[in-house]
Amino acid sequence: MTQDARFQDGDDAPLRLMAQDARDLQVLASLAQDAVFPITEMTYAKRQHRFALLLNRFRWEDSPAAARTGRPFERVRSLLVFETVLSVRSQNLDRGDTAAVLSLLSVGFTPSDQGGAVEIVLSGGGVVLLEVEAIEVTLTDVSRPYRANSGQAPAHTI
Repeated sequence: MTQDARFQDGDDAPLRLMAQDARDLQVLASLAQDAVFPITEMTYAKRQHRFALLLNRFRWEDSPAAARTGRPFERVRSLLVFETVLSVRSQNLDRGDTAAVLSLLSVGFTPSDQGGAVEIVLSGGGVVLLEVEAIEVTLTDVSRPYRANSGQAPAHTI
């Protein structure tokens, strides 16, 4: 019987990071890259001005150690939460397809006079656009790491 990895195995603590400017957001985006999640795990709480994604995040921060020691690569459940969200729009996403599983490819920010726009690019050409007053984003691991199903690190081709 296989056993899931534990935080103690890698001497790592769960991530709990905050972004308050574009440079911080790039760091969070790099850690969330290649996260996968069901389309049903995207939530916009309009009254709270909050947009959240519950992700199965690839643990990029652990991948060099896993590769070096021959240990399996890991994923962890994480919350990626955007505050001060004024509106949410999406393109090329069928919200009615509740079986759809998406992959987060990138997160970018374009400033404006009223705050800015966060662009979340997803697999299959999907995009989520958030109009925000300011960058206020958190990335928080909410589970113990577990072995990545594929056993491999995500690979990108140009």
